[in-house]
Amino acid sequence: RASTDSWTLPAHRARVMGLTSCFRPGRDMSDDTPTKKRKTSTLAANRDILNADENAMIDKLVECGQDHLFTNWPAPGTDDDDKRRFLAQAAVCDAGYPGGIAQYVANAKKLLQESKDGVNPFEGWTPAVPDGIVVEYASKEHVELEAEGMREVGSACFVLVAGGLGERLGYSGIKVELPCERATDACYLQLYIQSILALQQRSAGEMPAHRSAKDVGVPLAIMTSDDTHAKTLDLLERNDYFGAKKEQVHLVKQEKVPCLVNNDAHLAVKDADPYALQTKPHGHGDVHALLHTSGLLSKWSAAGKKWVVFFQDTNSLVFRVVPGALGVSKQKGFVFNSLCVPRKAKEAIGAITELTHTDGRKMTVNVEYNQLDPLLRATINKDGDVNNDKGASPFPGNINQLIVSLEEYKTQLAKTGGQIEEFVNPKYKDASKTAFKSPTRLECMMQDYPKSLDASACVGFTVFDNWVGYSPVKNSPADGVGKFKGGNPTHTATSGEMEFYGCASKVLELAGAEMAAPIDFAANDIVVPSGPKVVLHPSFACTFEELKGKCGKGLKVTSASSALVVEGAGVKIESLTLDGALVIKACPGAFVTVKNLKVKNKGWRFETCGTDAPEIDRLRGFVIEKDETEELVFDQPGAYTVP
Repeated sequence: RASTDSWTLPAHRARVMGLTSCFRPGRDMSDDTPTKKRKTSTLAANRDILNADENAMIDKLVECGQDHLFTNWPAPGTDDDDKRRFLAQAAVCDAGYPGGIAQYVANAKKLLQESKDGVNPFEGWTPAVPDGIVVEYASKEHVELEAEGMREVGSACFVLVAGGLGERLGYSGIKVELPCERATDACYLQLYIQSILALQQRSAGEMPAHRSAKDVGVPLAIMTSDDTHAKTLDLLERNDYFGAKKEQVHLVKQEKVPCLVNNDAHLAVKDADPYALQTKPHGHGDVHALLHTSGLLSKWSAAGKKWVVFFQDTNSLVFRVVPGALGVSKQKGFVFNSLCVPRKAKEAIGAITELTHTDGRKMTVNVEYNQLDPLLRATINKDGDVNNDKGASPFPGNINQLIVSLEEYKTQLAKTGGQIEEFVNPKYKDASKTAFKSPTRLECMMQDYPKSLDASACVGFTVFDNWVGYSPVKNSPADGVGKFKGGNPTHTATSGEMEFYGCASKVLELAGAEMAAPIDFAANDIVVPSGPKVVLHPSFACTFEELKGKCGKGLKVTSASSALVVEGAGVKIESLTLDGALVIKACPGAFVTVKNLKVKNKGWRFETCGTDAPEIDRLRGFVIEKDETEELVFDQPGAYTVP
């Protein structure tokens, strides 16, 4: 299928390490004993049953110090198919990593040595707050930035990083299939695609420079993994791509990378299978190389696209801020724009920081929170990571929602092959740092792309408040309780759903509506604010200015338990008083004006549930009992007035 070609980057970025395996800790790998000679003879004998490519793979492994992988191989005639399977996996790893396994091992040895020696990656660097814009949602500046962004959105491409399962959440499926809210049961992938289609619909009718929005649509690439690829494709196909054309959705599959068992970068094999390399994810930094090797960047460039927008798998609010952030990128000329949120000092979130080296080098990058404080103490502030007089850190919090300029991005990746600076994080058994508790691997992160740019590159950030742009769902209910007790955001399915409703309610309030104040709601042993349950379908409005023109001062929602769902670009609410549940749906071409409508009914109840509830309900800790709902459905084009 043209729309779902699975571009694979075999083990690519993780420097794929390759095959670690039969190594027995404590064995002298360099001795020349009779036993070693016999093993060498056994390997030589096995070469006779292998083809030229398989023997070449053995040579590569031996030359980079991986002899241990073959020390326990039996004589020809035993496990021959398994030996070929092992070498086939090694070949995939070798082909997928720039420079092959030999380069991976060399990089690993260097990074492992630096880790053992305690090398400071920020030695010689001095931090400063980088160039960027703090945007107040619904302000005059924001409205202007959104208008600028909407002029560009037809030239944008979107990339969803979705390589992870929901295990960390306590969810057995893929995260993008998880409902972001239970009022309509729309899953994250559905919300994202419908948001892109809404942006596409509004951009396609304008600008001559955006003919590509009409011809090829606004494309979406989804980075999957072995764990999520088939399930993501199945979700798309079962739902007819949620209204998108197949050819505008592309899956690019990330491969895992081999693990390392010691500081000599010996590759590891599985405990239960000596003919299979032990592999782990290399990190979401692989997305850059995948876009490069898949040919998508060239395809998008040829179609007249200018921007690439990256977003994460479970942040339901991101499209509220995309138009404004895209406007910032255009206005400031950013080749790399990090969408950020205000950050408290020492908060467990990375910080966007401008770094200047003593040798004159300069870069604007993410610095992890546990690295920022010691860096500040060693350079510009003896107190380290502290709040300013406004009660926040001057360094904005990174949320890994990124916007890059396509042409500069494509050119840079052509130079680097999409390689992103790697790191290694071995867990040592003791202070000697000579043995690992478990195999490690090299990793890379998507936000580290700016490290490869020249100092002259225009890199910056855009800050929006959390309530309107950042509500990730990444923690299990149990982990959420711990964070709640510590006074931190829980980032659970419970908080994510309530924050989704709360964001829509607050946007309506900013547009002039009267919305009932939220009340505390307890579920899964955490307490969250719970106001009117508002779902504004992406088709209803893409910008604040558009929303304000359709629904504002005439809307009054009188109770925090009320629910309002609005779907359709043609809906306009001039005057509505709601105490209960109301759903308005208008098909394309249906123009519905709501005037002087009063709705009062039993509405919906959010009832807590126990651990015996179905998985999706258990994650939230509640179910919705829809006692009474007024539904206004307009499934034929035309002009309508209600009541």
